[in-house]
Amino acid sequence: MSRSARSGPPRLAVVGNPGSRRVALFQDAVRAAGLPGARVVSWLEVLHGKADFRPGETVRIDSPGEDADVERLLRGVDDPTRVEGSALWYARFTSAVRDVARAAETAGAVLLDSPGDIASLFDKRLCHGVLDTAGVPVPYSPTSGPLAGPVRGWADVRELMAGHRMPRVFVKPAHGSSASGVMAVETAGPGRVRASTSVERDPAGHLHNSLRVRQCTTEREVAAIVDALAPDGLHIERWLPKASQRGRAADLRVVVVDGRATHAVVRTSRSPMTNLHLGGARGDLDEVRAAVEAAGGSWSRALAVCERAAAAFPDTLCVGVDLLPATGWRRFAVGEVNAFGDLLPRLTGLPGSGAEGLDTYAAQVAAVLNRARNHRGSAAP
Repeated sequence: MSRSARSGPPRLAVVGNPGSRRVALFQDAVRAAGLPGARVVSWLEVLHGKADFRPGETVRIDSPGEDADVERLLRGVDDPTRVEGSALWYARFTSAVRDVARAAETAGAVLLDSPGDIASLFDKRLCHGVLDTAGVPVPYSPTSGPLAGPVRGWADVRELMAGHRMPRVFVKPAHGSSASGVMAVETAGPGRVRASTSVERDPAGHLHNSLRVRQCTTEREVAAIVDALAPDGLHIERWLPKASQRGRAADLRVVVVDGRATHAVVRTSRSPMTNLHLGGARGDLDEVRAAVEAAGGSWSRALAVCERAAAAFPDTLCVGVDLLPATGWRRFAVGEVNAFGDLLPRLTGLPGSGAEGLDTYAAQVAAVLNRARNHRGSAAP
């Protein structure tokens, strides 16, 4: 790329769905920084082989969600609430991301998100393996790592739970997001099984996500759901007892931008799933910090765990880390790392993060501008 192509402020492009909340919030941040609006390359263009970039552009890859036509092309079903089809979604999505990367490289554009990182982030088995290799604490999983084998159905899940002495596990579609298809499973002896999940079965036998967490109280019902999801790939992990806030289970979503933990939100729930769209509620971050320090822990070390998790995906500007506090608030593990975990409207940066007063999108734009300034400085004669 010529030096002149890199001079001046960055010219931004975003791969996303026009009109989506994510693209709108990113555009707001771009314009607030005094830059021209980012050029939008739609996922429909990408999926139809029409991705087009320009020399010197800095390209952000954003979520393909919130568009029924895109979801239909990726998943192969008409109903966006359907749970099945995640393996096909993953194959088509990661192929589309690679197409974006090739088109950007051909044009002389620069990506903010690595296709390799995205492929790992959207496979929970691969993601846990990467984190474990990097020394980041994760819930034990017999389905991640080089010796892991496939889970073909409930019988395999039962065997893994017994063999690894895990009476409580999360069973997750390997390529799911937003708690899609997740089951929190508990066993208490032969034939005594129950699970919490947002999955519901329609009269035709298809699985759908609902907006409420319900209880499956028989092994037969749990087994039927697991068996239906297994062909798409399953990830099993130990269900860690979480710390609580005001009687509700708590965890944190921590956004890491360019290596620094910039934003954090506490999520609390009476169910094992703390996702806000499943009835979770935002908790009090000041109370969490106080609880960590009162327990003899360190808030800064907790954030450092998130930064280490992000560092395991070095070619991606921003990730959202799900930080799981163990009972007592002294120890933490990373449940998931999310490629598109920055949709936290109106949340401003943590004190001392460098993102005070900025939302998650403005923090990313500031990081891009900082990289551009550093590049110009290093390229100066």
